[in-house]
Amino acid sequence: MNNRKDYRVRRHLRLRRKVSGTAERPRMSVFISNKHFYVQFVDDTAAKTLAATSTVSFADLKGADLNVATAKALGAEAARVALEKGIKAVVYDRGGFAYGARQKAFADAAREAGLAF
Repeated sequence: MNNRKDYRVRRHLRLRRKVSGTAERPRMSVFISNKHFYVQFVDDTAAKTLAATSTVSFADLKGADLNVATAKALGAEAARVALEKGIKAVVYDRGGFAYGARQKAFADAAREAGLAF
């Protein structure tokens, strides 16, 4: 029997057939749990995580509700972390999650902070 998680994983696998990160343009992978928002910058050719941040590791957002304001703040923080590591351009991987208000706010904030995708 399939549940919501199984369907999300299937969507993500379908998406991952087309989206792949390289050293020059890593994949910005997003995962959203019930309590936290996680972001990783992944080089798929070397199978390495280049940088990562989340609402758990970002002190200002620890314990905050998962809303549009939190997504905006994390988007700006993710862009800052990526730019510190020399990552300027990324491929966006929504992780099989719906591209709703939180994902849009996150992506827009990352773009405004200097990431190109």
